[in-house]
Amino acid sequence: MQLRFKCVSLYMAKLVFIFLLLSGLSLRAQPSLKGGLESFVRNNKVYPKYSLSNCIDGNVTIAFKLNKKGVVYYSEVRSGVGTDLDQEALRLIRMSSGRWAVPADHDSTIFIITPINFKLTDCQGKSKEEIKAAIEAYQANADLTNAVLSFYRNKEQNLPAGITESRALELKETLGYDDDYLARRLDDGKKKLKQQDFQGACEDFKFVKYMGSAIADDLIARHCK
Repeated sequence: MQLRFKCVSLYMAKLVFIFLLLSGLSLRAQPSLKGGLESFVRNNKVYPKYSLSNCIDGNVTIAFKLNKKGVVYYSEVRSGVGTDLDQEALRLIRMSSGRWAVPADHDSTIFIITPINFKLTDCQGKSKEEIKAAIEAYQANADLTNAVLSFYRNKEQNLPAGITESRALELKETLGYDDDYLARRLDDGKKKLKQQDFQGACEDFKFVKYMGSAIADDLIARHCK
């Protein structure tokens, strides 16, 4: 009986190994963050204001790629909550850039997928309906922002604008994207450059550009492809 059990165990081990090979999974070492990603997130997470004030929590899944030096050179939200929680999850992963230990045989084209959890344990006074309405309001503002960004992108490329310039200016004023805001967004991008978050920096610079401002053009020419 003991011999039979040993043979079955060896057989199962072989099946597991074959499954790993067929499924493309690797037994080699994986990239690691000093101290662990969970600890890094816990120590650096800042709960975003909009979601905090509206009792919004949930999971955000981030996909990212590391180069051979452990730099996060690309990252995106795979699934999110639809509020500023998504941006905070991205910020955390991009903040980890350069701190990863990467094996010599790491394939830098492969996505690493990680969930980041946001949980409020002491949030009262908001019903599920109110939380849902707050998420929808945030997404509606995001849609208006994208309408303005699309207007200036299309204008640059001589494509149909979608909305009029007067409407774009009206939306900018309603959303609070004035010169002071764009200057702060530019400064945020410069800080990200120093942190080696080149993707995040270029997103900020291009946001400024496609809000109808030229103050980021030189930085885009130098740092963004």
